Amino acid sequence: MIADEFVSGFVAIIIAYMLGSIPAAYIVTRLVTGKDIRQLGGGNVGARSVYQEVGLAAAIAAGVFDVGKGAAAIFIAWKLLGVTQVWLLAVPQLFLLAVGLAVVAGHVWSIYLKFTGGNGLSPIIGVLAVLMTRELLLAFALTLLLIFFTRNPVLSMSISLLSVPLSAWFVEQSWLPAVFSIVLVLILVLHFIPTARAALAQAGSKENLFAELVRGNKAKKEKR
Repeated sequence: MIADEFVSGFVAIIIAYMLGSIPAAYIVTRLVTGKDIRQLGGGNVGARSVYQEVGLAAAIAAGVFDVGKGAAAIFIAWKLLGVTQVWLLAVPQLFLLAVGLAVVAGHVWSIYLKFTGGNGLSPIIGVLAVLMTRELLLAFALTLLLIFFTRNPVLSMSISLLSVPLSAWFVEQSWLPAVFSIVLVLILVLHFIPTARAALAQAGSKENLFAELVRGNKAKKEKR
């Protein structure tokens, strides 16, 4: 029985990584423009870059797919592992959480793009939508508030996800979802560092850094 769980778990992880590796932003950009999204703008393989370089419709298609693959990986693992309760310290549950990390890792380090990819925000949303729905809804509510100040939905959502580990602790009453969400947030933070450095260089000072991040999309559109 334990052996079957390990086999199912590893199969689910492989499926999740391969699914996460499908680069929707790259594919959509190729189909619409014939160009490589990695060679455009900031080179990020994500819906935001598609919006900036291709257009809204293409960005929506890429974003929906990327969120969907995060959710789909969890549902597939759920089926393979037969998990009924998520936040238990047991073999199937741990594999389920590993699947959530694997699909995000596939998006960030895609095997189809020589281990390059996006920042992981969209598949993280998909994973959280299934595993931590209430916490994600709280993050969305905070996002709406932050958008009023930042005018940048992606930045606002990224910041809002920092609240998920704390809300997970209170909502789920378990350390496991809190640790899991911390790992997801760390992936976002690590991939945000290059963006912050570029914004700092553009802004010229730490005082102007936030303003540079906030104006992001507008500045790029004006430049174009």
